[in-house]
Amino acid sequence: MVEEQQDRLAGYFYARIFLRNPAVRDMFPMTMDVQRSRLLGAIVTAIQAVDDPERFDEYLRGLGRDHRKFQVVPEHYEVVGKALLDSLRTFARDQWTYEYDQAWRDAYDVIARKMLAGAESDCNPAWWHAEVMSHERRSRDIAVLTVRPIQQLEYRAGQYISMESPAHHPRVWRTYSVANAPRANGTMDFHVRAVGVGWLSGALVRRVTKGDMLRLAAPMGSMVLDRRSTRDIVFLAGGTGLSPIKALLDELTSFNRTRWVHLFFGARDRQDLYDLPYLQTLAEAYPWLSIVPVCSHDRGWGGEEGTVAEAAARYGPWRDHDFFVSGSPAMVKTSLRALAQMQVPHGRIRYDAFNDH
Repeated sequence: MVEEQQDRLAGYFYARIFLRNPAVRDMFPMTMDVQRSRLLGAIVTAIQAVDDPERFDEYLRGLGRDHRKFQVVPEHYEVVGKALLDSLRTFARDQWTYEYDQAWRDAYDVIARKMLAGAESDCNPAWWHAEVMSHERRSRDIAVLTVRPIQQLEYRAGQYISMESPAHHPRVWRTYSVANAPRANGTMDFHVRAVGVGWLSGALVRRVTKGDMLRLAAPMGSMVLDRRSTRDIVFLAGGTGLSPIKALLDELTSFNRTRWVHLFFGARDRQDLYDLPYLQTLAEAYPWLSIVPVCSHDRGWGGEEGTVAEAAARYGPWRDHDFFVSGSPAMVKTSLRALAQMQVPHGRIRYDAFNDH
């Protein structure tokens, strides 16, 4: 009912929050454009997970832990709930019914309780201070940062983390996947692309240097390996969506001996295949790994053309494989549609579609 008005709805939603509780405004960045665009994305992700109780619970508890970085307290959930219902009711107009109102009250009550439970059960810091150990430009708009948290930060390969640069853009948090499995020295790699006028991504690529301090929030995401599975694996990675895939490969090199792994790595042109030499070296060292680079807008470049999903379809069948999909929301959506056409069971597909990468 309200999807076509989501920008206006999000603006109205935040206006209601700030009017009811002006002090909350200081928890948000000065410009709210990106924050508004993510509102319905988070709600839709939660609602779509209702049919999968384990994923629903895991996502919301993780979201509650993540929101500790904003210094959210239980009273804020009531403010948000009232603003959300008021916004939906206002923009649905005559289509809104009592049944919808009650259903959304019940849904939000469950969402809030699970998020609060996740926050209350977390004994970790609200965020970790981390020092930039190295900064390397890989292409015209991509950089690889290696950071080391001051305190131990536990995560699993394939997860993502919210990041803030207090020196450059305080209160602006963006999510980036960790590009390596956990290391003994605690360092973490992040692949960052400067996106448009993105404040934080641009700063991380062009302005952050070795020795700078960043803040990292609690890890989130369910795109992790199931070591009990014996099925072969297909990775579909688009652009810097390679980050979590690289972490999963890192983990696989420590124990895998029996599962064949196929990685389709896609980019717009050959210059954006920024980590291809490393991947090819990895494939030479581990015979179970094969790499297929793909370019969508670089005709005659010498390799596969089109999207990663189109390239994968040419190699199948894949009905007996585990799939991991990582990239922009548009890339993930296109890939999931293609996998459905290839009759890959949805339960064998893991993805996180809300990373900034």
